[in-house]
Amino acid sequence: MRYFLLISLSILGCFSALRGQEVPAKIIIESSTTVNPWNHLEVNNKPSTFQFAIVTDRTGSVRPGVFPDAVNKLNLLQPEFVMSVGDLISGYTEDEEKIDQEWDEFTGFISKLQMPFFYLPGNHDYINDVMARKWKERFGKDYYHFVYKDVLFLCLNSEELKRGSGRGYIDLPQFEYAAKVLEDHPEVKWTMVFLHQPLWDQEDPGMWPALEELMADRKHTVFAGHRHRYVKYDRNENNYFVLATTGGGSSLRGPAFGEFDHVVWITMTEDGPIMANLMLDGIWDENVRTEEMLERSRPWMEHTLMKIPPLTPNTVNFASGNTPMTFSNPADIPMKVELDIKSSASLWAKTDQIMLEIPPNSVETVSLPLRGDRKVKLNELTPIQLTPTFTFEVEGEPTLSWMESLAFQPLQSYALVRPEETIDVDGELSDWDNLAFHIDSPIVDSDPFAHQGPSDGKFNFDLRHDGRFIYLCAEVMDDEIFVKEGEEFWHDRVQFLVDARPIDEVSGVSSSRAFRDWLLLRVVPGRKGQAALYRPDRLPEGIQVATKVRGKRYVVEVAIPMSYVKSLQGENWESIRVNIAVRDSDKKGEHVSELYWQPDWRNEPKVIGTGIFFQN
Repeated sequence: MRYFLLISLSILGCFSALRGQEVPAKIIIESSTTVNPWNHLEVNNKPSTFQFAIVTDRTGSVRPGVFPDAVNKLNLLQPEFVMSVGDLISGYTEDEEKIDQEWDEFTGFISKLQMPFFYLPGNHDYINDVMARKWKERFGKDYYHFVYKDVLFLCLNSEELKRGSGRGYIDLPQFEYAAKVLEDHPEVKWTMVFLHQPLWDQEDPGMWPALEELMADRKHTVFAGHRHRYVKYDRNENNYFVLATTGGGSSLRGPAFGEFDHVVWITMTEDGPIMANLMLDGIWDENVRTEEMLERSRPWMEHTLMKIPPLTPNTVNFASGNTPMTFSNPADIPMKVELDIKSSASLWAKTDQIMLEIPPNSVETVSLPLRGDRKVKLNELTPIQLTPTFTFEVEGEPTLSWMESLAFQPLQSYALVRPEETIDVDGELSDWDNLAFHIDSPIVDSDPFAHQGPSDGKFNFDLRHDGRFIYLCAEVMDDEIFVKEGEEFWHDRVQFLVDARPIDEVSGVSSSRAFRDWLLLRVVPGRKGQAALYRPDRLPEGIQVATKVRGKRYVVEVAIPMSYVKSLQGENWESIRVNIAVRDSDKKGEHVSELYWQPDWRNEPKVIGTGIFFQN
């Protein structure tokens, strides 16, 4: 009896051990010995296989609604957990209330996820000491690791020195931490590395090259974000990825440009990760855009494919005229152009469509005849709408095709004159005899209840040049001036958008970016005269700025060194393009309006040639 009891206990112990293990399920079905309506019954469900997802940049010109939609889709897909690569909030402030509001909003999104989410800092999340402290108060560690099913996940902080965009860094303490983690996990089957900025493609990344060298002999994959354009790199026989966006700023020109909203789906197998990019318009494998494709498409991305010089008749009305349109193909394959033209109620084009095929590495110019309503003044004409579609076809690759939305009309030109007396950049109007532009009826970008008309906010402005500087001055009348000392770019402010490139580039249809192609001079006035200038490290040396706040009025003055203009146009510079936007925040930021002189050239439809001042 005792012997039987020992055997029984042993058998029960075996069953208990089996129940504690992950045993792959099998399909139970009656099978024929001859033919069956299936290929085989070896189910793809090994215990070591698992799935997780990655979300990428949500901010950097956040597009509302995209990230919450991704959260909903992740709940449908049911990964085991979700990783991130940073830029989760807009950040770039020291206002703790604002930081808390943004993190509360984001964690509200994450609270709807039905699986774990792993945070990782980007430059928007971790750009100054206040934001770094807030991160550690909420999340503790800013770099860490974990192991799941024999896979090491190493989450790094490329922002630890808080140097900003393009200047990520791995300092010695973080390197030593990562080196110890790698030393402690030598036999894992795979290592997954996550960081925000792609340090392998930046100058001065600190200890990153040494860390990369430590990983050279192990199977690993690296994921980064930051650039908002997808690229797959092959480094030392391992895959490195720069991911696109999950709601961050993007032109969304499609896979051939690496511009799309996606979540990344990883299936981890015994042989390594299998990667799928899940987008609104389908599912693509990891070769959606390779480094080779990036190099092949670079001329199309960086070249101005269509140029339309501004049409500036020296008349009150516009009767007729021709505008030349130049199409340039920088590629070694033909470029197809389909230009749709929609006339307006007061301006008519002779044709409604132009079809071209531009040979490789060539330029073609066509003329578009226009006729205007003589009864309508020049500045009251309604523009025609131009919609060019550019297409390149490469065998075996996704078709490269994208569309632009443009508006074109004859425009008034402006003279950039010399001042009658020396201008001191001091926030005073005494050396400006008169501000020539009085904007009582601006272009308003706000919700229906925010802007209440000229009594709520209006502005005057002017430009001058004296051979040493180009001077810009704005006087803002505001019934409620809402500013804080120091830096706070969500409050009242003035923005000068200044494009000093040659006029053919200014009038070109191409992707342009602030600071790289044109200047974004965003100034917040201080009540004690101290102006806060946005991203001064991205601006030319020698820029001067001053503000003064008096009652319900404030003045902003900026001086741009003429050397900057000449570096782009040469000594015989001709013109400069300018727009101005005033941000009016009322009720402590609850009502916000953007008041523009001209349409914002960053948005579609892009109005060609507005706000051009010619040297007088």
